[in-house]
Amino acid sequence: MHAAETVSARLATPATEAGMALDEAGLIRAAQRGDQDAFERLVRAYDHSVLRIALNLLRSPEEARDVYQEAFLKVYRNLHAFRFDCSFHTWLYRIVTNICLDHLRRRKVRKEESTVVQTSEGIVDRVAQLEEEAPHADPERQMWNRELSGRIEGALCALTPRERTVFELRHYEGLRLRAIGEIIGTTEEAAKNCLFRATQKMRVSLEAFI
Repeated sequence: MHAAETVSARLATPATEAGMALDEAGLIRAAQRGDQDAFERLVRAYDHSVLRIALNLLRSPEEARDVYQEAFLKVYRNLHAFRFDCSFHTWLYRIVTNICLDHLRRRKVRKEESTVVQTSEGIVDRVAQLEEEAPHADPERQMWNRELSGRIEGALCALTPRERTVFELRHYEGLRLRAIGEIIGTTEEAAKNCLFRATQKMRVSLEAFI
């Protein structure tokens, strides 16, 4: 099966945990030798994480799926170069975040960043939608949450692509600063400084709510 077809198939097929007992290093080495089944097992092991990171960073399901495709194609083409000098998780996240950074930089150039999510059903404010769907939701609280959601998205959009990536990886993915530094190709201290700048900007943007 062609690599693109393999990745596309993963989008249509839910990941399962069955058969994932094999040692990850063994799977990687097998995939490096051309074992297609081993590669597909690696994809299934990380597909949800990759989609989640891309969606958190880009706030667009369509773009997240594009990043998913591109990331695993890059993994397929470059897996032979993986030398186990870092964890596979870090190596993969580095690929995903670099692709997301490219998307965010292009948005900054086009000035097309939106404060809401584009879905197949139209434009949706995800946080506000959750509140509106809740039974007996308080209208005043709904309005407050919609405003807060918009402010948060606006604050995230005002960050540089690098600041936003560090902020999201720390607060949405829960990664440690050392891991974030490895993923974005910098030191733990530099990642810490970047997170500090991002946090300060977010506080200024949201000072009316905190």
